[in-house]
Amino acid sequence: MQNVRTMVPGRRRQRLLRTWLAGFLLPLAAALLCSILLIPTAAGSEIDNITTHRMPLDDALAILNATLNQRIAEGVENANRKSGDEYCDEETLYTELRKSIFQSLTASIGLKGYALDKQLRDLLQPYSFSLSLDDSIYRDLNYLEAFSLNLKELTDLVNADGHLIGLDKIGHFFAEGWGYFELTTSESQSLEQAMGWGGELESGLFGYTTTGIHSYADLTANFNGWIFWNKVLAKQPHPLKGPIGNLFNRPYVRCSVRPLKSIKALRVVREWRYNNTFDLSDYIDGAWDEGNNCNSYKNPVIEEKVKSRISELAPQLECPLSAADCRAAVKKYDAYASLLLHPACLLADD
Repeated sequence: MQNVRTMVPGRRRQRLLRTWLAGFLLPLAAALLCSILLIPTAAGSEIDNITTHRMPLDDALAILNATLNQRIAEGVENANRKSGDEYCDEETLYTELRKSIFQSLTASIGLKGYALDKQLRDLLQPYSFSLSLDDSIYRDLNYLEAFSLNLKELTDLVNADGHLIGLDKIGHFFAEGWGYFELTTSESQSLEQAMGWGGELESGLFGYTTTGIHSYADLTANFNGWIFWNKVLAKQPHPLKGPIGNLFNRPYVRCSVRPLKSIKALRVVREWRYNNTFDLSDYIDGAWDEGNNCNSYKNPVIEEKVKSRISELAPQLECPLSAADCRAAVKKYDAYASLLLHPACLLADD
């Protein structure tokens, strides 16, 4: 029987081959290019809380709070200025808050957590510690195992209210926290469904796929970020407070009547007012520290490489570094703890 391939004329065979290559390779190349372009702005950085767990650092909480309060107040002011006749327009408020917090005019159309991470690295240089990837417990992970990690290196660490955290957690707090909030408002999903989306990101673009690492501390920061965005207007109950606690859960921003402007305009004028100071210590706890809320890894090869470096660095170290912090986190997060804490933290003993 004649080979089917020999029945196709040479020119036609070449044309078919070119068509097949275009159909297969071009989409593959486009996907690769998109991944390269998107990773720096989408996937988060990683940190090494083990090598640096005894690093003495001045508490950066005050400067973080001052910076973030200034940005939130600026966002509220911009929302009032841009609302025009639509006083107290909620969509404008949230848009301007994101632009101001991330210091980006395009923050309303894309997550900017990594950009905020880099801004804070510059701002907090006197308070932070920068560890090279080559000196970290992740030094043996190659580009195929942890592409984004090798591309972007590690983020800086700071002491925030006595907790050692990576600055990437602040980006997660505001960016992925907003993602959770948007799902529970615009998409009418439950908080648990939004948390499921966050878990998928950690198992994909923000974790296993790009860094080889799944960070439970990232998920904890994301969850707390939802609480922040919800507290802007406090329209939904605080998930960690009971009925009485929610009675005293004051929103950060209120729509208030402005008497003088109302008199001048001869009508009631309302504007957003920032009336409740933001304090990051209301959210940060020991579960934001990856030395307590341990990471998991994409495969046994990556896990063995990392654990081997940890053993070499300090054989006596075990995760969690602080069982007390983990027990406090289990109590704080209650029904949500199993979705936020690594099993070793969830089951920490005395």
